[in-house]
Amino acid sequence: MSGKRRADLTPLRPEGKKKGKREVTGDFSGAVREEPLRSQVAEAWRRRTRFHHDAIVMDTEPFHHCVIPNFIDCQTFLEGLQKELLNLDFHEKCNDLYKFKQSDDLKKRKEPHISALRKVLFEEFRMWLSDIANVDLEPTVDLSCAKYEYTDALLCHDDELEGRRIAFILYLVPPWDENLGGTLDLYDTDEHFQPQQIVKSLVPSWNTLAFFEVSPVSFHQVSEVLSEGKCRLSVSGWFHGPSLARPPRYFEPLLPRTPHIPRDHEILYDWISPAYLDISSQAQIQEEFEERSEILLKDFFKAEKFEKVCEALEKGDLEWISQGPPNKRFYEKAEEGRLPDILRECMELFRSEALFLLLSNFTGLKLHFLAPSDEEEEDEEKEIISTGNIEAGPGHSSFKPESRESSPGSSSDTTQNKAESATESEDEEPKNRSSVPTCKGELRFWKNGHYTLVHDTKNTEFALDLMLYCGCEGWEAEYGGFTSYIAKGEDEELLTVNPENNSLALVFRDKETLKFVKYINHRSLERKKTNQSRTGFWDFSFVYYE
Repeated sequence: MSGKRRADLTPLRPEGKKKGKREVTGDFSGAVREEPLRSQVAEAWRRRTRFHHDAIVMDTEPFHHCVIPNFIDCQTFLEGLQKELLNLDFHEKCNDLYKFKQSDDLKKRKEPHISALRKVLFEEFRMWLSDIANVDLEPTVDLSCAKYEYTDALLCHDDELEGRRIAFILYLVPPWDENLGGTLDLYDTDEHFQPQQIVKSLVPSWNTLAFFEVSPVSFHQVSEVLSEGKCRLSVSGWFHGPSLARPPRYFEPLLPRTPHIPRDHEILYDWISPAYLDISSQAQIQEEFEERSEILLKDFFKAEKFEKVCEALEKGDLEWISQGPPNKRFYEKAEEGRLPDILRECMELFRSEALFLLLSNFTGLKLHFLAPSDEEEEDEEKEIISTGNIEAGPGHSSFKPESRESSPGSSSDTTQNKAESATESEDEEPKNRSSVPTCKGELRFWKNGHYTLVHDTKNTEFALDLMLYCGCEGWEAEYGGFTSYIAKGEDEELLTVNPENNSLALVFRDKETLKFVKYINHRSLERKKTNQSRTGFWDFSFVYYE
């Protein structure tokens, strides 16, 4: 550092070990440290009341949070810090909950400005915050840098993890407004401490520190960044201390499962392409399914039927109900009681006895009493019934237990990590269910902003997922909206099912398999530029249980 620039830098102090070496230091807002403001902030925190001052803003709705503008006193320090942070190595972080770039832990970085910031946060500011919140915060260093760029986002979560007491984010962004996305969105909660909707959004601002208590209601997200040219740079972490008490875990009501409804094989001939009703084709499909535990059957519906289904969906006179809570899912589900005839008939097809039996033929699973069990296969070899009549029963080799071990997500030595989101309702508690095959399903609509999050369960079941897609012309994988299967405790994708028009996807899930629908990002709106009239798509989603 030359003497000519010394006056423009942050305060310098001798290091003491090497002659001529200087240590960069920083200070946080002198205004919030001065009396009587410090005492007023502490009193507002204790009383859980709102407080507004040019140097600090505190609010209790929807949960306790504070914002300190102009957090670091020296502008030159911030510029040096920003430069050091941007020179770090960043790693792509991508799963069901988020997509952004993150640095390694900053607790051992030697860069002068990063080291100085660490000292500011975990020494001086920690002591101030401990006094304000009247809680003993540990000197634990928990700090990293994040870059959010175009279409990056962090979905709804509460930050809960043992030992985390106060979360913080220091923004180092260029001039920013709400239209660029990247806001810190805060959710309110219902009587079960489940998030409901966004009630407040904090727009990132240069040299602004936001912090909040980690609690049963601290649900928040980073909204999708919509700027293609600006980077949302921030430093964030947690102060550690005694965790706040948490209420008992809430379990959603179980989604209803039903046995098949009485519809004979004629419904299959009305709807399904003839190639899939041929017994030899079914045997080939089952062989491939047993090998891979998944299959995609293209052009599944007859062309005229599929066209009528799409026409009914595009009319837009259906009633759609938003599905939540947002820490688990966000998409729209059709109200079945008001479906037009063609869509009601389609839902009946997926619940029909005839389709249960056809799925048994496709997969070897025992989804119908006529489907042979594993024990029956071991007793004797079955003759393939060659009549082609779907009512005659499958007559195919059944799905052996060993083939299930190779299904997506199976892993004998995985360690279960804490999932960032809660389980789907049907898997949240032990169940004593009948051995009668059952299913549950819905008609869903997907567009920008929609997603489901992975569910972490102790009592998952073997299940067959079925998805049939509509309105997917021109859909690209980079938009999101695909269904991803992963092993419990891992982020690596084992299988991805991309939306494809009139394609029936079948995937067998074992007890170690989790799934999610990837967040649909802003790029999906570009679809209109390719002569597509819509920006979303639909699917019929069903789950079958033996």
